Amino acid sequence: MNIVFMGTPDFAVESLKALSDSGHNISAVFTKQDMPRGRKMIMTPPEVKVLALERGLPVYQPATLRDTDIQNTLKELAPDVIVVVAYGKLLPKEVLDIPKYGCINVHGSILPKYRGAAPIQWTVINGDEYGGVTTMYMGEGLDTGDIIEVYKTKVEENETSGELFDRLAKEGAKLLLHTLELIENGTAPRIPQNEEEATYASMLSKEMCIIDWTKPASEVHNLVRGLNPWPIALTTLEGKRVKIIETRISSLRGKEGEIVALEPLTVACGEGSVEIPTLQIEGKRAMDSKSFLLGHRLSKGDKFGN
Repeated sequence: MNIVFMGTPDFAVESLKALSDSGHNISAVFTKQDMPRGRKMIMTPPEVKVLALERGLPVYQPATLRDTDIQNTLKELAPDVIVVVAYGKLLPKEVLDIPKYGCINVHGSILPKYRGAAPIQWTVINGDEYGGVTTMYMGEGLDTGDIIEVYKTKVEENETSGELFDRLAKEGAKLLLHTLELIENGTAPRIPQNEEEATYASMLSKEMCIIDWTKPASEVHNLVRGLNPWPIALTTLEGKRVKIIETRISSLRGKEGEIVALEPLTVACGEGSVEIPTLQIEGKRAMDSKSFLLGHRLSKGDKFGN
């Protein structure tokens, strides 16, 4: 099939790789504009653009898809299907109506749960037993179109959103190829979403990073792994900010926020406690808790979040 691909971050890279290797014709790749990143704010291309240029694919980076010139370009490309994976822009009806078989989206959740920008992270933060990927026909609403196929997988107890993200990116690419086969041979289903079961996965923010030690250990643990690799859970210790990069649930008990053990470093929550294998105090590099304790004379009863 003749495909126009629209995607931006690393989650979309696996799908573009799979399409490029599959024999389908990718007539163009649309991605968001280069953005300044890092402390030095260096202009950096999206991960999808980097791969597209490596593969010799034409790249477009329009500010909007509502521009008539861009829409005319898409019509000239005459795609059988437009594949959208974490593009980051809404497609207007004028674009949705262009492809012969419609616009297909790969979304990182089991729809209709977690429509929106951060479905994988919220799957982990909320402690869901299962995560997944859905392929769907795109409509004018946000992730509201008819479902084609769903891949479902168990989320491991200590799996971070970054680890689940990587797994689902690969599985989503496989699901996409199978979905295109179904579309091409006319056997792709259209399963309407149950609006009563729909939930929204909002973008993550740094404001949600502060750990509330009065919460149960399971909730603290899920927040820590859900915010890894970005924006990372935060607390304080002796007046300094500390990033909590990794935790494990422990059965030890104590007053919330207090250190209840040093080997391994364990902090009490509202219910139970969490071990902290890896952390980073401001101005220092991330380190394991044993190395951290060599440079910080802490005792049982000292408190995080003070």
